Amino acid sequence: MSSRAEGAGVVVSDRVFPALERLPGVRRYLVAFSGGLDSTVLLHIMAELRPRYAAELCAVHVNHGLQSAAADWALQCRAACEALGIPLHVITVEARPGPGDSPEAAARRARYNGLRALMEEGDCLLTAHHQDDQAETVLLQLLRGSGVAGLAAMPPCAPFAAGWHARPLLGLTRAELKACAEARDLHWIEDPSNFDTGLRRNFVRHEIMPRLRQQWPAFARTLSRSAAHNAETARLLDEIGAEDLAMVAGPRTATLSIDALMQLSPERLNNVVRYWLRTLELPLPTTAHLVRLHEDILKAAQDSAPLLAWPGAEVRRYRSLLYAMWPLPPHDPEQVVPWDLAAPLDLPTCGGSLVARHVAGHGIKRVLLKERPVTVHFRRGGERCRPAGRGHTHELRKLLQESAVPPWLRERVPLLYIGDELAAVGDLFICEGFQAGADEAGVEIEWSFRALTPEGISLDG
Repeated sequence: MSSRAEGAGVVVSDRVFPALERLPGVRRYLVAFSGGLDSTVLLHIMAELRPRYAAELCAVHVNHGLQSAAADWALQCRAACEALGIPLHVITVEARPGPGDSPEAAARRARYNGLRALMEEGDCLLTAHHQDDQAETVLLQLLRGSGVAGLAAMPPCAPFAAGWHARPLLGLTRAELKACAEARDLHWIEDPSNFDTGLRRNFVRHEIMPRLRQQWPAFARTLSRSAAHNAETARLLDEIGAEDLAMVAGPRTATLSIDALMQLSPERLNNVVRYWLRTLELPLPTTAHLVRLHEDILKAAQDSAPLLAWPGAEVRRYRSLLYAMWPLPPHDPEQVVPWDLAAPLDLPTCGGSLVARHVAGHGIKRVLLKERPVTVHFRRGGERCRPAGRGHTHELRKLLQESAVPPWLRERVPLLYIGDELAAVGDLFICEGFQAGADEAGVEIEWSFRALTPEGISLDG
């Protein structure tokens, strides 16, 4: 290696290693390796720094399948990793955009979903985002009208899947990385899509950034500093959001108390709603959605059940609580599902599953479950049940209302039939005659709501 190459490598390596030292305890580094200039430099720097860290090093290449040369690029990446003695994982994803989706967003989502699947506890994903990428992100977020969280752009390190996602090159410019690559005589892949100015980021990169750099040579560093200021503000807003969430959280999981929300200023209300949705891993609303939340949801009559939806999320009101969830999937109430109770029964349209557990002295009489087949039905209208211990039979519709089951879930409550008789309503009621006595073996039914929100919705409380 020439002295020029050694000098360039030492400068970049010495600027990258402090970023690695600041990371939480890492068991394995996974370098996201596209084969392009930036990730090629990152891979070589990480290979050079191996004597200075104890973690395992590997690389991962994502084949998006969007270019005819994608398979060849995967082979080139494998050859580059073999030359450095670095194991490579190649994953293939479906990155084609759906209706209304941008190609960039679809590819990014598919890429990170694929990377997330590889992550294990103690892993740290390393991506080669640099200072110019950060400046581009700030500009794009400004043009989208983003708030401080968006203008904070990309953090140097953040939790990701079971581990972390770090960007150790954020302090370096694209020009510095290219100089390092040329000094080391590195070879990299040029993706032609990177020059397609029909894509917004490429338009900013090739049409806007050069002109800004002519007038303000240090503008990328300045915008990165602005992003850091916004990140500090965003962290402060999150602290306020966490405190407010503790005060306005409803008695059921993934709910907020509307009465408590209305005690907050509009600014704090919007902030705690955004924070709440982020904790549920749901997409955030736009400013227009928040206006509708105030006018159409929070001010709605208590006996109504209004819905506010945007891509990937739904917010609903029922009585005095605000609920958030993933969009409900289509549901067929006519379906009948057999169940042997030996394994959990997945019910995708109900957002979860049924689980049966052997118990004693309560639940459904176990002996009855052995005598006749068990099937799961759904409410069609007219069903009746006399809950165990109550004196009268009631319409199921009224029982669900009494139990404060939200209207959008009532047709999805799984009804457990033993033979032709209704034996249990989800895990809410056991019908009279089917309950286990104090000295009898029973089966306890649990109904989960995993798919409605990451944390689920409990009907208890």
